[in-house]
Amino acid sequence: MAAMRFHPPLLLSTSAPKQRSRATARCCSERQQDLPVSRLRKCPTGEKALKVFVVSDLHTDYPENMAWVRSLSALRYRKDVLIVAGDVAETYDNFVGTMRELRSRFRSVFFVPGNHDLWCRREGDSYLDSLEKLNALLRACSDLGVETSPRIVDGLGIIPLFSWYHKSFDKEKDITNVQIPSLQMVISSACKDYHACKWPSELTRDIALAHYFDMLNEKNHRTINEIQRTSDELITFSHFVPRQELCPEKRMLFYPNLPKIIGSDYLEARVRSIHGDNGSESACHVFGHTHFCWDAVLDGVRYVQAPLAYPRERKRRMNGGENWLPFCVYLGGFTGRLSPSYWADYYSINKREPDNTDLAPWVAKFYSRNRPVIVQRTSEAVHVVDLEALKKLYSTEDYLLEVRMV
Repeated sequence: MAAMRFHPPLLLSTSAPKQRSRATARCCSERQQDLPVSRLRKCPTGEKALKVFVVSDLHTDYPENMAWVRSLSALRYRKDVLIVAGDVAETYDNFVGTMRELRSRFRSVFFVPGNHDLWCRREGDSYLDSLEKLNALLRACSDLGVETSPRIVDGLGIIPLFSWYHKSFDKEKDITNVQIPSLQMVISSACKDYHACKWPSELTRDIALAHYFDMLNEKNHRTINEIQRTSDELITFSHFVPRQELCPEKRMLFYPNLPKIIGSDYLEARVRSIHGDNGSESACHVFGHTHFCWDAVLDGVRYVQAPLAYPRERKRRMNGGENWLPFCVYLGGFTGRLSPSYWADYYSINKREPDNTDLAPWVAKFYSRNRPVIVQRTSEAVHVVDLEALKKLYSTEDYLLEVRMV
């Protein structure tokens, strides 16, 4: 991932410069911590007020994360709703175990699949492909009473949206002033989706996958229309990212090509078809995937990400994660902002500069320590890889934490 030229990402390196911490403190102190009053209804108090909690990226294949799920109170949430925005677990057994634990604690649980949920690499021959596994997960949800379709709960419309990422989602200027691993190289060496997921031959292109998953939402078209007609307040949710502004600029990222494997234009179009081009004070979309805490209003829609993420990430967060999750986004009305959410805080007072390709100091330092990685013969369009340097780069914690999430 003006006066303040840099800002730390959510994952803070233990070797980060001291000025990054000062920048964080200044950003959070200058930033308005609450949503505009006009977006907040006066929330009713008492036991009858509907509470909706959100979380993403549980990754309960990690024992620490499964322990976190099991540590949730068995009594506190019995009248509440939980939205899980994908990446529950890699294996079917862990997925079912996790959802059973959550279902026993919450009145209602809503789920939409993420990429890790559809991995097949540890499932043997259980599934022909990731679509077959998707159907198995949806059947398991049905058996457990987990909601995967749109529904109204106490007047609040909750709408899961299927999605997948595609490369052309990235519209911002590429980083060319430093030698970074190409997208294809990352796909081959670090990004597990291209190996752990299995797709029918007609869905091997990323845009085809993105379109396929978007079209899965069509079966709910009539239900969504009815919810729009009868509900004043709506929460949509997905695993993937609907807008590039919900990810730090490339110059801020250890892997600047990250935006090419995180989001979908189809998804944002779907969000706007529900909430409207200009949004409304009662429009909210929850997402996951990038493991960056986020809470911001863009074109009238509030976008929220509240990830549990990996154990190593939580240890390096300034705001922890285990004690404030799941995040309550609705309490008889939409609640105040998730805070701190450092990147959203940063962009609330700093204009996005997508054409600026000058690396942030911590990124520049990272690549200066890990050169040379790639030599490119431009005339032959061939990459000559320094395998030892590449191995060193991929084993660097900052890089791995940013790339492995996808």
